[in-house]
Amino acid sequence: MNIHAIRTISSRDNTQYKHLRQIASSAQVRKKSRQTLLDGIHLCQAWLEHKGSPLYCVVSDSACTDAEVMHILDVCMSLKCAVLRLPDTLFAPLSQVENGVGLLFLIETPQAFDQAELTGSAVLLDGVQDPGNLGSIIRTAAAAGIPRVYCGVGTVLSWSPKVLRAGMGAHFAIEIFENIHLPALIAAAKVPVFAMSSHTPFSLYEQDLRMPCAWLFGNEGYGVSESLLELCTLRLTIPQNSAVESLNVVASVAICLFEQYRQQANAI
Repeated sequence: MNIHAIRTISSRDNTQYKHLRQIASSAQVRKKSRQTLLDGIHLCQAWLEHKGSPLYCVVSDSACTDAEVMHILDVCMSLKCAVLRLPDTLFAPLSQVENGVGLLFLIETPQAFDQAELTGSAVLLDGVQDPGNLGSIIRTAAAAGIPRVYCGVGTVLSWSPKVLRAGMGAHFAIEIFENIHLPALIAAAKVPVFAMSSHTPFSLYEQDLRMPCAWLFGNEGYGVSESLLELCTLRLTIPQNSAVESLNVVASVAICLFEQYRQQANAI
């Protein structure tokens, strides 16, 4: 590696550093600029694999002794990507990971502008609020081969640092649509739309899921709104011990998507 190709920033007043601080600390700035930060080796490697070069690679002084980090820096410089080196004291406010490795990518947030009709399998989310839940749902969808996730109005923004960490790189393998008007999307759907509800006699395990379908899941507290439930093809339930409260939305997503995956795999 040509260490001289790395630009060192040592002042808090540096324009690039100020921008990084704003991206790190403000959801409004991330949304307006359509940029965000990827924190850590795993997310940065996943970005390089699926998307290519970031806008900037940012590394702390202490991370420059890590072999994996140095390999990523080599890849970035081979892609003609700017690498910024910061003292640990300047790097720390940019990272939300405690005892992290000291590596960040500044990226342009991928934008899925085309709200295409529902013609294939997808996950629809009505007001999911917890960043960890959303990230885990995105990761589960990608693992189950679901190509699209539609986040309805009121769902937490999918490109926040907490959601990205929970997603573990799955964001880059699927399409994510945000701020979607779900009633119109469901009304025009070309595939069945199944809503999860505890107040229905129709079991998930008795439904034929070999064909493409869309899955609608709701808010952690109150579930799917009644107006959306009325638009769905069918309400399904996951049979469980009646002495226990309903499942967490992440568990429900995993059970449903992998039941669909199982049925489709067995049909081949």
